[in-house]
Amino acid sequence: MSVLDAAEVTPIPSPESAADAGNQALDQVSNAWGALTDGDISGGDLMLLWESVGWPVLKVVALIVAVLVVSGWAKRFVTRVCKKANVETTLARFFGALTKYAIMILGGITVLQTFGVEATSFAAVIAAVGFAIGMALSGMLGNIAAGVMLLIFRPFKVGDGVSAGGVTGKVFEIGLFTTSFDTPDNRRIIVPNASIFGDTIENVSHHDTRRVDVSVGVAYEADIDEARKVLEGVCAAVEGGLSDPAPVVYLKELGGSSVDFALRVWANAPDYWAVRERLTRDTKKALDAAGIGIPYPQRDVHVPQGIEVTVKNA
Repeated sequence: MSVLDAAEVTPIPSPESAADAGNQALDQVSNAWGALTDGDISGGDLMLLWESVGWPVLKVVALIVAVLVVSGWAKRFVTRVCKKANVETTLARFFGALTKYAIMILGGITVLQTFGVEATSFAAVIAAVGFAIGMALSGMLGNIAAGVMLLIFRPFKVGDGVSAGGVTGKVFEIGLFTTSFDTPDNRRIIVPNASIFGDTIENVSHHDTRRVDVSVGVAYEADIDEARKVLEGVCAAVEGGLSDPAPVVYLKELGGSSVDFALRVWANAPDYWAVRERLTRDTKKALDAAGIGIPYPQRDVHVPQGIEVTVKNA
């Protein structure tokens, strides 16, 4: 006798037999429910109803309650951990909500499995829907990704003066989709985050101090050393200027109409524009007091031969 002959082979039920078994179980449940409504039910019928209806429903209700409780707790936990890690509040709430919805989706799949729905087919449907939504919202998702990067790496914060995305102004709000700026003339400009993160960002408020640069030209007839001495006195005495780093007067070039100097004074970042104005004003006054001219642009024209001018009477 062969091993195959000796082994007990369990026959595989055909689709027809499986359908018949399902119909038979449904009939048994229907009969038990009818007996319950008629008031003539046995212990076996009660056990059948409990196993086929009562226990699955109770399990589903328990799963739903557990999913809601766990998802809410997970949202609060993730949000609290992100805030303790000094993550931006908007980003912390986003991660918390993302965790909550992920747990709710997994819990929903588990509930459907309780009723006999195949998770693989349901996951395929979710993936297809997610792909379609992602294609339709590709621009919005790009803005969200850029917003997350801005909140994580923090190239600027609310209140900073920034040039980014073709806009120069003070940052009013950093969101997941857009960033709002207030311009110096009090206009509110809202820029998509993708345009900001994919471009050069200039943060003029990042450092506590800034260098004030003012260019000035003096006449060629003036004494260069005397002009430098006057300009150095202006830089040292300007209101709001810092002594460390020390001010610098730099002889830049011999221009077409003047000898050009560059005045460089450091100031606290909030005082930048005020110090720049004072430095320009004090430079003009000091040069006037020293008798050093600030020439206008001029051009000398040399004619190699004389020019004959003829005046005709009318």
